[in-house]
Amino acid sequence: MKPFLTVAIAGLATLSSCAQQSTATDKIKKDNNYMTTQPNTAIATFANGCFWCTEAIFEELDGVISAVSGYTGGQTPNPTYKEVSNGETGHAECLQITYDTTKITFDELLEVFWQTHDPTTLNRQGADVGTQYRSGIFYHNSEQKEKAEKYKTELDKSGAFNNPIVTEITAFSKFYPAEDYHQQYYELNGNSNPYCKIVIQPKLEKFRKVFKNKLKVDN
Repeated sequence: MKPFLTVAIAGLATLSSCAQQSTATDKIKKDNNYMTTQPNTAIATFANGCFWCTEAIFEELDGVISAVSGYTGGQTPNPTYKEVSNGETGHAECLQITYDTTKITFDELLEVFWQTHDPTTLNRQGADVGTQYRSGIFYHNSEQKEKAEKYKTELDKSGAFNNPIVTEITAFSKFYPAEDYHQQYYELNGNSNPYCKIVIQPKLEKFRKVFKNKLKVDN
């Protein structure tokens, strides 16, 4: 991908015990309760490769209340990781992001989405291959749809990428949280899992440099 600063877009392993982390279901309930009692919150759902990577990135953004790894876009109800990995459920690994709209906008989330994965490779991110690793934006309302389509069109026209963008832009239907051991995976396994060190860490370090002004203070 060509540097975004040169592109003008008009208007634009060892796991913790159960006692050490909440369950994915509890996280979803907590997010939903937060949204029903607090103003200025919204949800974004992105698929951009392995959710271990995407969760590590988005949860560091100031304004992101929670980032939950899970599955969406398929036909199998309550899928397991094994089923999704077999590529037969139609689901993609994704991230369900709850965010504070007074601190971060959907446009800013889209900017991070486009810059932290390759949206031009069909059903693939690096060595991760399969429909479960496809690039996708699952919009929750007409505004998100319009912005996603606009960015995709303008990025293609600008030549930001050497190849056409193949990102799926489709209406959100259902989100299934992934198994508990997938949640906060990099945070809990970053020092022990080779994948974390070889794949996630370099991507995260690059992200921190590019978006240093958008990170939470404690990062």
